[in-house]
Amino acid sequence: MLTRRSRDGTPIAFDRVGQGSPIILVVGAFNDRATGAPLAEFLAPHFSVFTYDRRGRGDSGDTPPYAVEREIDDLAALIGAAGGTAAVFGYSSGANLALQAAAHGLPITKLALYDAPYITDRGHLPPPTDHAAHLANLIAAGRRGDAVEYFQRQLVGLPEAVVAQLRQAPFRPALEAMAHTLVYEASILGDRLLPTELLAAITIPTLVVAGGATPFMRAAAEALADALPRGQLRILDGQTHDMVPSVLGPLLEQFLTR
Repeated sequence: MLTRRSRDGTPIAFDRVGQGSPIILVVGAFNDRATGAPLAEFLAPHFSVFTYDRRGRGDSGDTPPYAVEREIDDLAALIGAAGGTAAVFGYSSGANLALQAAAHGLPITKLALYDAPYITDRGHLPPPTDHAAHLANLIAAGRRGDAVEYFQRQLVGLPEAVVAQLRQAPFRPALEAMAHTLVYEASILGDRLLPTELLAAITIPTLVVAGGATPFMRAAAEALADALPRGQLRILDGQTHDMVPSVLGPLLEQFLTR
């Protein structure tokens, strides 16, 4: 494990494997750097791959108050550790963060995204809700389990039966341990509508990927690729929201090396 200090002094923990041009993996809600480790190992023969704990998780520090700009600074610090420029892969809400970082002007050479959870059907848009504030109140009250379930229902969209089943999952304590970072995820996601003005400012080559088994993610990917000036779309038939290195890896290799 290595560390790099962000602009505000927060230590950001990361692992680096492989040799070659750098790529940084940015994961989403309920994940830490271990989530990206299998994909990093797959890519390591051809790239220098960075996986990191986003602030507030794992071995990374945290400095209140939270702001999305601080997470962009964290990614900038990792790019500095990679030599000053890097490709970036964003997974789930990590894809939303990666897009905001690219629009902010970070020196990202190429961008690849998997299952960015935007809402494209305004007819099914839920009522406006300040999810971040609600989650912050639950955390302040010590209701970390309730925060986990609120996020699962309201932002992931899991059915109640699945939420109830997950209460008994062996990884439930790990979810509750990082429940405070769900406030951060909700801040990054915002209203979840496609930010067309922001996307129009991103001119780097961007690969937009979605699992074909999830119609919601597929629709979001199609709209996202269309809105990006240099967006490229790939739908992986039969794939779910899980990152499968043997499926994603070859696609990323092809995109990053051409």
